[in-house]
Amino acid sequence: MERKLLFSVTRDDFEIDTFTAGGKGGQHQNRSQTGIRLTHRASGATGEARDDRSQYHNKKNALLRLVASPKWKAWHRMEVARRLGLVAAAEEAVERQMNPSNLRVEVRTAKGWTRAEELI
Repeated sequence: MERKLLFSVTRDDFEIDTFTAGGKGGQHQNRSQTGIRLTHRASGATGEARDDRSQYHNKKNALLRLVASPKWKAWHRMEVARRLGLVAAAEEAVERQMNPSNLRVEVRTAKGWTRAEELI
């Protein structure tokens, strides 16, 4: 079976912030903008790295951390389901199940649980 690309995420989908890493490393680390914070706009997931003296390596590590975050994983699952049309099918099934003829309301009284229609 041939795989087909559903969607792609590009650099434009992210907000990229650079900052001085600070901490150990002395003057070089305090002067250069090697710390990276990536924020995926659609999901709100963030990844941050300041481990390396290289901005390139930190960008790579920040992206790996972002992709491992629960927010990103949830967004990815929902996006795949939406693109495959599974979300619409699930919403239709919920609408069918929430039909008033399918619902039963029970109320807890001193005697125990009773159907709401019996109290009226």
